[in-house]
Formats: sequence, C-alpha cells, structure tokens
Amino acid sequence: MHIDVRDLRKFYYETPIGRSVQRTLRNQVVRLWPNVKRQTVVGYGFAAPVLGPFTKTAGRVMALMPARQGVMHWPVGSPNQSVLCEETLWPIETGSVDRLLILHGLDTSEHSSALLEECYRVLESDGRAIFIVPNRASLWSRRDGTPFSFARPYTAGQLESGLKWQGFLPMRQVTSLYQPPWDNRFWQRLAQPIERIGEYIPTWWGGGVLILEVSKQVPRPRRPGLGQIISRPLGMLEGIKANDPIPNES
Repeated sequence: MHIDVRDLRKFYYETPIGRSVQRTLRNQVVRLWPNVKRQTVVGYGFAAPVLGPFTKTAGRVMALMPARQGVMHWPVGSPNQSVLCEETLWPIETGSVDRLLILHGLDTSEHSSALLEECYRVLESDGRAIFIVPNRASLWSRRDGTPFSFARPYTAGQLESGLKWQGFLPMRQVTSLYQPPWDNRFWQRLAQPIERIGEYIPTWWGGGVLILEVSKQVPRPRRPGLGQIISRPLGMLEGIKANDPIPNES
C-alpha cells in the first residue's frame, strides 16, 4: 500500500500540480507552527516536501521514510537528513521530538495502530503532531494520478476518533487543497486564488486533505499491548469499516 518514493518525488518536485500541492501544504503547516526555533522537528512518510521551511530555524530536522516506500537524499544540495526506517520501529529516543509531521504515512500504513504507538512514544510530553490524510469526500481521493488517490481516505470523524483512541487530543483542524486535482495550466493559474477562497469554507468541507494538529495526552488511556495491536494491522478505527485500499501500481 506504500507508494514508491520515486513516484512521490516525481509528483512533488517535477509536476506543476505537485509543486502547487507542496506550496499549499507548506503554507498551512507553517501557519500552525510559525515558531520552531531550536526545536526537534521530525517528519514521517513522505513529509520532506513540507519540512523545508523548518530547516532554517529548527534545532534539528529529520525526514523518516518507511522501508517499503524507499528513501531519497534530502534536502537536495545539503547534508542528508533523511533516514530509512521500519514503519513501527523508529531510530529516535523516547520523548525527544517537539514537532511531528505525518504525510503519506498514516493513510498508507499497514499497521496504523502500531504506527500511532510509535508516534506517541517519540513525542515529548508537551509535543505536537500534525496528521495530513486524504479527505474521503473530495475529488482528490477518487481521481487517479496523485498520491492521495492511492491511500486510505478518512472522514473528519474517523480521523479524530482514531487519534483520540490512541491517546492524542485534537487541537486545531483545517482542510486544504480546494483546487481541483487537474494538471493543466488553466487550473494551476487559479490554484492559489481557489485556496484563499477555501479558507472561508467551514472546516472539513470540500478540501482534498484533512489536517489535524494534536497534542499528547499524559497520562494516556490504557491501550492493548503492542503484539495485540500488530495482530490487528488496520485496527486504528475500532467499529468503523474502512474501504478496501487501492493497490499500489508502482
């Protein structure tokens, strides 16, 4: 279910629509986290396109990329700050991360509950995390040709309840990608004006992605053991039946 890193890199860095998506998501994340000075910022999945602004001010920035996706050198032209890792076993000390950004990570995970256990482990007690996932109600989750159509989409209620169940407290929620998922010059010229209009649409309506900022609940709710979680790889959303994932053709 993971998307090949070569396809992700090509989309975000070599196509007009991918560069537009990158710019839009960066703007939203920087609005949520305007000051990360001297903090440790970690991205998981394929968060590199959004982490760029933080490399100038944060104390440390790292892009974790799952083994089944693959890894690329990042940032381009600078010493490497990307790491290939197992999905549920990160090379990061417990409680050492101030800000955690998940993009193309939760929605592509085959062990989402165990992945969220790892997210909870590495965050410090007052840390923050942002989860970016495809919006099930949007065109982006249904139209082929972008990374958001290959993953498991969510509704706002599914995302919030699933993260609460794992010990995260929702703080701020926004949507993004109101521009249509069509890669032609006409729509690309209108992309940023459409995004500005989308800011006035009620939260969770219409955008291609759901963006949810959460904090770490301490102490956390009692959870089952890790072995039990891994035995139920898609058990993050108890009582909610997810759609069958679209197989990765790459």
